Amino acid sequence: MSELNTKDKLLNRIYPLLYHNKILEKLFHTTVYNLKRDLKDCKTVLDLGCGKDSPLQYCREIEYSVGVEAFEPSLEISKLRKIHSEYINENILNVDFKENSFDAVIMIEVIEHLDKKDAINLIKKANKWAKKRLIITTPNGYLPQNEYDSNVLQNHLCGFDVKELKSLGFKVYGSAGLKILYNGQKNNKNEIIWIRRPVFFWTIIAGISRLFTYYLPSYAFELYGVRNKK
Repeated sequence: MSELNTKDKLLNRIYPLLYHNKILEKLFHTTVYNLKRDLKDCKTVLDLGCGKDSPLQYCREIEYSVGVEAFEPSLEISKLRKIHSEYINENILNVDFKENSFDAVIMIEVIEHLDKKDAINLIKKANKWAKKRLIITTPNGYLPQNEYDSNVLQNHLCGFDVKELKSLGFKVYGSAGLKILYNGQKNNKNEIIWIRRPVFFWTIIAGISRLFTYYLPSYAFELYGVRNKK
């Protein structure tokens, strides 16, 4: 447990620096950096399954956004943080919008929580709602995860790989570190545990591997997909 605490303290210090440093976020292609780059020409965004801490909060160019979230406690936290202009407390499979309603639609760590058929159907609908582009992030392949924070919606029900996302029209990049550094286990906070000890060393290696997994998505732990409409 002491080693996990060491890892937690390390990540709490490193990740804010990584995600909010202009040089490092570009070098390591963080999700925040990718979103800021790909939403630069977008003024309106639909955030499906927005959760309580959407990275959209760092995209300052966005003038209007709608966050859709079924788990009310997460939605209320997001409201307090004033991340979105408007909120819809609803299952993302039940919402509907007119074609080209938003410049962009994003689903950050969302589709893996749906049945495969529902996920594909939602991707197709979301693509119609987006005027310029659809952006998703998801684990590379199926990643087991159970519910936590009393939220049954946190269960993982399916997985997508690079080939599948490309077949759906996405240009795919790697996100996070090497997939082989993950051993399929989690700690008591449902957070991933790297493949072996010492935690400090493998956390650093995982971070450094971001430098090339962006360009080699098949080897990455997570995937970042962009589907442009033009």
